[in-house]
Amino acid sequence: MAGLSGLRSIMEDVAASTADTSAEEWLNLSIGNPAAIPAAGAMWREALTRALEEDFDAVCGRYGPSRGSAGLIEAVNAYFHRAYGWDLGPENVVVGPGSQMVCFAAAALFCGPEPDGAHRRLVLPMVPDYTGYQGLCMHEDGIVGVAPQIVEDGEHGFRYALDLDALARLDDIGMLLISTPGNPTGRAMDRAELDGLIAFAEARDIPLVIDHAYGAPFPRIGEVPVEPVRHPHVVNCFSASKAGMPGERVGFAIGDPRYVGAIAAFLSNSVLHAAQLPQAALATTLREGTLDEVTRDAITPYYRGKRELMDALLMEQLPPDIAWRSHSGAGGMFAWVWIDHAWFDDVELYRRLKEKRVFVVPGRHFFVDATTTALPRGHATRCFRMSLSAPEKTLIDGVSRVAETLEEMRAEAN
Repeated sequence: MAGLSGLRSIMEDVAASTADTSAEEWLNLSIGNPAAIPAAGAMWREALTRALEEDFDAVCGRYGPSRGSAGLIEAVNAYFHRAYGWDLGPENVVVGPGSQMVCFAAAALFCGPEPDGAHRRLVLPMVPDYTGYQGLCMHEDGIVGVAPQIVEDGEHGFRYALDLDALARLDDIGMLLISTPGNPTGRAMDRAELDGLIAFAEARDIPLVIDHAYGAPFPRIGEVPVEPVRHPHVVNCFSASKAGMPGERVGFAIGDPRYVGAIAAFLSNSVLHAAQLPQAALATTLREGTLDEVTRDAITPYYRGKRELMDALLMEQLPPDIAWRSHSGAGGMFAWVWIDHAWFDDVELYRRLKEKRVFVVPGRHFFVDATTTALPRGHATRCFRMSLSAPEKTLIDGVSRVAETLEEMRAEAN
């Protein structure tokens, strides 16, 4: 939990390298920040300003409820009733300082040592997945990632598929955690996969925590073939971060009171409560429908366009005689590229691109254990991630240098 993960060390390297603004500009394709979309920025600026002007004392001058402000919980319940017909009470909702903190609370509560000596593990049902999940467990060997099946899609595409049979072979599971659409691939679960995970969680009597930070109903970055579902064993997590307000750290979970109540108690005993200013702003955008409008008219089209650009760049610039594939999808915040050659190594690509003043993210960090994950041909170390949040020129120039570097790596291997 307190260790410096591989990805965190890379992010520190990026920060240190780009701090010198006097040198040649860096092409940073490693960023996890959402793009600065003007319509989203204007919406949050207006909502935050209104909250400060209407009741500064309430949002900044005193403590609030640990479960979340009454205004936000009411807005969440009304919003999800309109969107999905869910009948929710305050006991079904908990607000936290970002959905990652909510996920951490859930892992701390539902995983770890049991009184009978058993050790309940946090399981990621399909890796690669968000690397931040690997820091949620406070116990050694407390997290397991399940390797997916790989399905090739045309000449240069592929996708991962959930392997429920492999999941069923695991014991001592305390909680399942998955993002949809996911980071780094942008892949979203389909109905059959979601139903399979829910049935598994119900049979094992464990929570299935689903992180919708990129998904429905907002910000819809990437394709969403199935909307969130309500079930006694599902805890749905949502965040304002990728909708354009990552710095204010506010997210919330919806679920059965036996899970949500425990998370609320954990947050009360740790962070006390989420900041009330962003809670007020989020409540306004949910209540007035502006978040849906910005999602539909600005956020989703923006990332769809960036994905189309990236797909075109990869086809135009990557050498055609190199066996490369990118994860299939529509939109998404990242491009996930697989180079299927023995001479390729993700960390070596990172090192060489850094010399060319380009940053990408090595793929191995999105697997719980890149050396033992049951995938073919060293797959976990033959992938890398590029962000679609970067400006268009950065994408164009960055992919060009990636292609150049792949040519060099292949030539040296031969």
